[in-house]
Order: sequence, then C-alpha cells, then structure tokens
Amino acid sequence: MSDDLRIDRVETVLVDIPLRRPHRFARASMNAQPVLYVFVRTAGGITGTGEGVVPAGPWWGGESVETMQVIIERYIAPILTGRRVDEIGTLQRDITDVVAANLFAKAAVEVALHDAWARSLGIGVHALLGGAVRSSVPVTWALGTEPAPVVVEEALGKLDAGLHHSFKLKMGADEPAVDVSRVEAVAEKLAGVAGVRVDLNARWDRLTSLAHLPRLADAGVEMVEQPVPGSEIETLAEISALLPIPVMADESLRTPSDALRLARLGAADIFAVKTTKCGGLRASMEIAAVGAAAGIPSHGATSIESPLGTAASLHFACAAPGVTWGSELFGPLLMAEEMAVEPLRYADGHLHLPEGPGLGIDLDPDKIRAFRRD
Repeated sequence: MSDDLRIDRVETVLVDIPLRRPHRFARASMNAQPVLYVFVRTAGGITGTGEGVVPAGPWWGGESVETMQVIIERYIAPILTGRRVDEIGTLQRDITDVVAANLFAKAAVEVALHDAWARSLGIGVHALLGGAVRSSVPVTWALGTEPAPVVVEEALGKLDAGLHHSFKLKMGADEPAVDVSRVEAVAEKLAGVAGVRVDLNARWDRLTSLAHLPRLADAGVEMVEQPVPGSEIETLAEISALLPIPVMADESLRTPSDALRLARLGAADIFAVKTTKCGGLRASMEIAAVGAAAGIPSHGATSIESPLGTAASLHFACAAPGVTWGSELFGPLLMAEEMAVEPLRYADGHLHLPEGPGLGIDLDPDKIRAFRRD
C-alpha cells in the first residue's frame, strides 16, 4: 500500500475577507467575513483544503473561526497525522471519540480530506459522493434588514443584470409589525418579476409567528425560513400546517437524526442543508437522502463561504439528487476580494460546477497573505 496518501501535516490559517457591503442578520452584522482555512498535506505532495466559517460569529451555532482553530490544531490534527486521507469514515469515527459536536470545525477537516483524496485520483469531489446529477444550481440572493427602498433597489439591480431571479430578506431585527410591513412593501414592488422569501433566523416565538406569518403569505412571500428557535420543532410543525406556503428548517436541522424527526412530525417543507453546520459532505448527503425519502426537497444553504467553501457546498448540491429547491451559494459575490485563482462561474442565475480535480478551486496565496490575521 502506497504511503503517498499519508497525512504528514495539518495547518490552519485565519483570514478576514472584506465584504462589498455590510451584511445584517437579526442579531448580528458584519463588514468582513472571518474564514478559517485548513490545509491537509500528504506525503505524496497533495494538499487538500477545507473551510471553517460561520455567519458573523458564534451567535448562530456556538462556534467561531477561533474555536474551530483551537479544536482542529489541539485535538483533531494529532488524530489525522500519519493516517491516510482516504480513511474518511474511520477518521470521522476517531475524531468524534475525542471531539463532541463542533460540526463546523469537523466540516472544514472533512472537506479538506475529500479535496486531497479527489486530487490524488484526478477527479472532482462530486465523484466521491456518487457523481454529479446536475452541473449547476440556481442561486437566490440574500438581502439584509435594511429599509424597503434600499433592498428593492438592490434586488432590481440584480434582476436587471440577470444575476438572480429570487431574493431572501432577513427579518427579526425590528418589531414584528414593522418588519412585516417592510417585507410587504418589498413583495409588492417585486411581484410578478422575482420570488421573495424571508428568513427569521429563529427570532420569533409561537404566538408572534401565528399572528404575523399569514400576512406574509397573503403578500405573496413564497417561503418562510425558521421563524422559531431550533429546538421548537413541534411549533414549527404547527406553523407548517397553518401556512399555505412552504416552511424551511435551518436552525432545527443539523444532523440526519434531526432530518428524520422533522420529517416524522411534518415540521418542514424544505430542508436547508449547509455542509458547514452538518459536519461536512457525507452528513449533508445523508440529510438530503432522508428528505428525498420523505418527499422533502433540500436547498443548498450558505454560511457565507468564500469560493472554497462555496465550491464544497456546490459539489454536494450537484451530487445529491434531493437538492431540488435551489441554493443560496452567493458568498463569493458578497466579498470585495476574489480569493480564488480562477473565480467560480456565476451565469444566468446559476452557479456552475467547476472542472478540475478536487474541489476545482485553488486559493490565491497572495490574497491569503494579504488578509491573514497576525
């Protein structure tokens, strides 16, 4: 057995990538996206790269790029060193014996292993996941919590440029009645020309959701994402039964077991699958398969990854038959600097699968040096 696939070094680098405009969530905002790159180098000279990233810090899932770096360097790297990159299943088992939870950190490592293994074979990562069933996915553009005229102007600009045909508005930063009125105004302006979706980021409670979400449906909003906290799956089921429009689960969905519970309770019409929050590519494939078996389509969701993490999510979205509800893989378009040597191809409202081995993306070393934290 060749030793070329043996891991001889694991390195991490923190960067802060500036954004084209501030991006606001219900509880956080950011002007730059912190990203952790993980490099897994083999004795045969192959380097696989993964990305650890969360949207605007630990408010979403409890992890940050700083915690990921500590977990990977102190606990995971020693497990990897000396092992083979194609032993992903046993490596994941051994990592979980030492590190519970920390799915974002584990995802960064798992993607790097897939990238290195696929590069050593001269194939795309999607081939390791069963092969591509599509070569591109539609991309929804996410709008922030700004006033209606601001988000309408941004949306119309994207439409006129032919870049996107659907838009998702963040909610939860304002009083519910004010927030709903803002979305109603946006939906009215975009009626007939673009799809409008909303994401509450788990900010409302049961009564607020039952009182206000029907207004959004009446206004023409085509989907509502995670109105209540992630643990409140029964409430999510009640809301799903009430509304005539689909409800998407995000914060409620991290593992295949979560997917099974959501399906059994009828708590979600769509699964938001982020390779980052789910622990990597393989768990994401399992979640999409659970959804497909239950008649629930999956959506390629985002943690606002750089081109590398976006490519990883794209390989998953193109390999999983159940990802039929598009994507939000817009992260690189929000960034003011291009981190890849060759940019990902966005065209006709779609993101297209790159060619080449591994993830098909090579990071620009000059950009890593420019934005690397000291």
